[in-house]
Amino acid sequence: MRDVYELATSQWLPRLRDEVFSFFSDARNLEQITPAFLKFKVLTEGPIVMRPGALIDYRLSLHGIPLKWRTQITRWDPPRMFADVQLRGPYRQWDHTHTFEEQDGGTMVHDRILYRLPGPDLLTRAVNALFVEPDTRTIFAHRHAALEAAMDLRGQTRSGPVTVVRARL
Repeated sequence: MRDVYELATSQWLPRLRDEVFSFFSDARNLEQITPAFLKFKVLTEGPIVMRPGALIDYRLSLHGIPLKWRTQITRWDPPRMFADVQLRGPYRQWDHTHTFEEQDGGTMVHDRILYRLPGPDLLTRAVNALFVEPDTRTIFAHRHAALEAAMDLRGQTRSGPVTVVRARL
């Protein structure tokens, strides 16, 4: 069985769940909460109707390497959760579940990502330790701060740590 990594993080926002979910349900908002060093751009044209089966194409650059990424929405349950998977991109597997819970008068946003890297486990462990895990920690720490700014909530949110663990599933 190949190594699978699990990334988990959370952020509490003092906003109603419907408002927070609405922000996340617009794929173009990813551009404003993704670090500039990734040069992230949504390529899918027009308004993107979010539903199971919706396809979203992106372009980004990672460590100077240009990449195209395609995801598919696999689960859509507003305003509670949605999930997407990578169909094309740098990972062997990328399953991202976003959940939104009403909590303390606001909304707790949870991200859970299961990912696998291409290649033999010994190599992927090194690549994960040197590049992928530090990059994903940086990306999600930035995302928490950028989400605060985008929703005009500076200093009003609570963010959990970004954890990455290796599990054999």
